[in-house]
Amino acid sequence: MKQLIDKAKVLMEALPYMQRLMGKTIVIKYGGHAMTDEALRASFAADVVLLKHIGVRPVIVHGGGPQIGATLEAMGRQSTFVEGRRVTDDATMEVVEMVLGGKINREIVQLVQQAGGQGTGFTGSDGGLLRVRKKLISGQDLGRVGDVAKVDPYVVMAAMDAGCVPVVAPIGVDEEGLSHNVNADEAAGALAVALGAEKLILLTDVEGVLDARNELVSQLSVEACRGLIGEGTIKGGMIPKMECCIQALSGGVRRTHVVDGRIQHAVLLEIFSDDAGVGTLLVP
Repeated sequence: MKQLIDKAKVLMEALPYMQRLMGKTIVIKYGGHAMTDEALRASFAADVVLLKHIGVRPVIVHGGGPQIGATLEAMGRQSTFVEGRRVTDDATMEVVEMVLGGKINREIVQLVQQAGGQGTGFTGSDGGLLRVRKKLISGQDLGRVGDVAKVDPYVVMAAMDAGCVPVVAPIGVDEEGLSHNVNADEAAGALAVALGAEKLILLTDVEGVLDARNELVSQLSVEACRGLIGEGTIKGGMIPKMECCIQALSGGVRRTHVVDGRIQHAVLLEIFSDDAGVGTLLVP
């Protein structure tokens, strides 16, 4: 009997969060280890479908850098990076579209459907979803790598209204209709702003933001976050993630999360908790 009562308590604890999020949009950037481990893949899909069934409107934006690199390597081609961004010539872009817009996108749609949901795949070129301009880093041309300049979320909103879970590959188009590779975190953040999302969640392969004692910071304000970046506590690859979150908050997204995607059901554990989840919550 105690086990049954404990289950009921868990459901009752979740009720306020369910009520708060009903009808709200949550954009989830899906990447890292959560995309490659079978148990994590299954738990992620189950989280998304559960959210959908309780009235939340989830949107998935996925990465795929390691898979692109592996495909290029199998083809005997080397990848070149500038400050962590893949230099993308025309031939590499063909591989990016094949891996992101084809293989990975279809796999995630299938995962959602196996969990009992209805997934619908898009790339940023569908319906002019992601319009981009060429990205330059320190004046260096990276080829067909784009910064998001404009988002038209109509196709994603139509899919959500039809009861589907949109799955978006981060590929955008420029004014001439030429496709470009887009950083998945940036694509997710821009889409979250355009959709007026309640939350942006970035799944990572780390615990979240760590303080000077190497302990997890469960909740952080933008001001405190800038301070940790300035003093060097937040560094490396975590800096662009936090800047993406800050930009999303400034665009109207209410809360942003950097979540440890190596934990099963990480999405549910984070959003059904105010300050003791499995990542870092960044608030204005």
